[in-house]
Amino acid sequence: MKVGILGGTFDPIHLGHLRTAEEVAQELNLHKVYLIPAASPPHKTREPITDFAHRLAMARLAVGHSAFLEISDMEGRRPGLSYSIETLRELHQILTPSPEIFFIVGTDAFFEVQTWKDYRKLFDYTHFVIIQRAGFQSQNLEPFLSRLGLEIKSSHNSGAWLTPSGKSLIAMNTTLMEISSTCIRNLVAGGKSIRFLVPEAVVEYIIEKELYRYNGKPRQGKIMR
Repeated sequence: MKVGILGGTFDPIHLGHLRTAEEVAQELNLHKVYLIPAASPPHKTREPITDFAHRLAMARLAVGHSAFLEISDMEGRRPGLSYSIETLRELHQILTPSPEIFFIVGTDAFFEVQTWKDYRKLFDYTHFVIIQRAGFQSQNLEPFLSRLGLEIKSSHNSGAWLTPSGKSLIAMNTTLMEISSTCIRNLVAGGKSIRFLVPEAVVEYIIEKELYRYNGKPRQGKIMR
């Protein structure tokens, strides 16, 4: 079984997340991509985030009836901070037979992998699919990988590397959609439209639940539809 995982705060989930997951699934012939909202992101302990139940609900609405994408609440069911290494271990336990996992991550986040819990062990559990982000070009990966101290070697395929465990690191370009959850939250707070940045069902949920507002309302009046 070949599956992808795309984790994140998803506050809120947007079309950039969905399109990336869809393209990776098709490019690598994955059976499925699990989108996994982080309940307590370790790198955002000082930042206020929306309640997990809301973020999970928006993610489920966004995916709808996709043939490739599925939402998992596994990190919300686990106490404590949401560490990727624990999620990978759990997936290997619940997915049988032994799954081939592809961890989808942006270059910006991957360049911080040394700050992740037990980061060296991550490469024993999963392949990495590293998605280009603005300002973090894939050609910068080679010197970064050499600094990890993991004896990662170039593969015969351009833009791919092999770890000692046999797992691959794959640099991939997907449709570049410069959408950020922070921008979406700011637009809502300013009473501006977020249409075509998130799925319509998510727009309606944000309006219904009055999310991303200040003192219960947008700073500049009603959200534009």
